[in-house]
Amino acid sequence: MFSLYGLLDKAIKKGRLTVVDARGVSREFGGQEPGPEAAIRFTSSSAALKILLNPELNAAEAYMDGHLVVDRGSIHDLIQVFYANKRHFDLSPSQIFWRGLSRKVRRFQQNNVLSRSRANVKAHYDIGEDLYRLFLDRDMQYSCAYFPDGPATIEDAQTLKKRHIAAKLCLKDGQRVLDIGCGWGGMALYLAHVADVEVVGVTLSERQLAVARRRAEILGVSDRVKFELIDYREVTAKFDRVVSVGMLEHVGAPHLGAYFLNVRDRLGPEGLALIHSISTKSPPGITGPFLRKYIFPGGYSPALSETAAALEPTGLWLLDCEIWRCHYGYTLAQWRERFLANRDKAVEIMDERFCRMWELYLSIAECVFLQGSSNVFQLQIARERDTAPISRNYIEAEEARIAERETGFLERVVASAQQALDEA
Repeated sequence: MFSLYGLLDKAIKKGRLTVVDARGVSREFGGQEPGPEAAIRFTSSSAALKILLNPELNAAEAYMDGHLVVDRGSIHDLIQVFYANKRHFDLSPSQIFWRGLSRKVRRFQQNNVLSRSRANVKAHYDIGEDLYRLFLDRDMQYSCAYFPDGPATIEDAQTLKKRHIAAKLCLKDGQRVLDIGCGWGGMALYLAHVADVEVVGVTLSERQLAVARRRAEILGVSDRVKFELIDYREVTAKFDRVVSVGMLEHVGAPHLGAYFLNVRDRLGPEGLALIHSISTKSPPGITGPFLRKYIFPGGYSPALSETAAALEPTGLWLLDCEIWRCHYGYTLAQWRERFLANRDKAVEIMDERFCRMWELYLSIAECVFLQGSSNVFQLQIARERDTAPISRNYIEAEEARIAERETGFLERVVASAQQALDEA
C-alpha cells in the first residue's frame, strides 16, 4: 500500500529525515548521499495521510497547526531536506495530480481583474507595517536586493539595487517618472533625489500609500513626488520613464499582454521602462498551493518565455535583459535571520500560527532561489532602439555618478521611512 513513508523512502536520497509518528514509532529515511538533516514528529494520527494526499499544502498546514513538530534542526532544515530531494517528490502521484489540476485552472487563479487585485494586495501588504519592520531594511524595500560583490548587509545591498535601477533608467533632469507598485515610497523618493525628476507612485495598498505620502512631506518633496491609490490600469498620463519593481508578479499570466501595452501607452516618444520581476529558468508553470493560499493570493512569477511573448506584440524594443540568479536567495536569507531574531515581537503583533506560516514562507522562498529554479530578471524596454546606450558600459559610470549624489540625502530618505512609520 502506498503511504507517506513509502514516498519518503523513495524520495529522500540526499541527507536524512527522522520521523516519529503519533504513537512514538521512529523511522529514518535517506542517508545514501550527504545533505541536510532534520527530525520531525507527528502529533496527529491523521497528519501523515493528509500530507500524502496533498504534500505541499497539507505539510505546510500541519506545521502551522502544530500537527508536525520539528524536534531536531529547524523548519528551514526540513525545507532544505525537501529541496535537496525535490525532483523525487515531484514524481509522487499526488504531486503530479495536484500540479496537473493547478495548470488546468491557473488562468482562473491568476485572473487578477481590478477588484481581485485590490483584495490580493490588501491580504498581503496591509497586514501591518510593524511586522515588516522586523525584517526589512530601514528603507522598507520589499524586493530583491543586489549583491554584485558577494556578501553585504541588507541595507547596503538595497541601496545598490536602487542605484543600479536608477542607472539603467538613464534619468535626465526635468523628466517625469511613473513608479508602478511603489510600496512604501523608497524607490520613488530615491529617484527624485538622484535626479531632478518628478515621480508619480501608484499602489493599491492604503497603508503603504499613507507612509509614502508622509515620507514625501517629511523630505519636503511633495510637490514633485506624488503617490496615488490607483491601479496601473487606471493611469492615463504620459511619462518619460516607467519603473516597476516586484509588481509584475501580481499581474497574472492572463494580463501580461495588457500590462505591457499599458506600459507602452504610458511612455512618451523617447520613453524607457525598467521592469524588475521574479521569474524562473523553467517553462511557464504555477504558483505553489501554500504560497497561493496563504502568502500571495493571485501571485505568479512569469517565465521569461511568456513575458517575451506578451512584450513582442507591443512594438517596444527590449534593450536589455539582465538575470539575477542568487541575489534574492541572499536577500531572503537575511530577511529570515532578522525575522527569527525578532520572532517574539512577531508573535505579539500577530500570533504563533502566523509566525510559523511566515517562517515557512521565508524558508521556502530562500530555498527556491538558492536550490530551485527561480531567479529575477530586469527588462529595459523602450519605444526607440537608441534610447539607452548600445552597450552596458555606461551603467558602472552612471552608478558612480549617482553614488556621489547620494551623499547628504541617502540617510534622510531612509530615516523618513522610520519616522513615517512611527507616526502611522
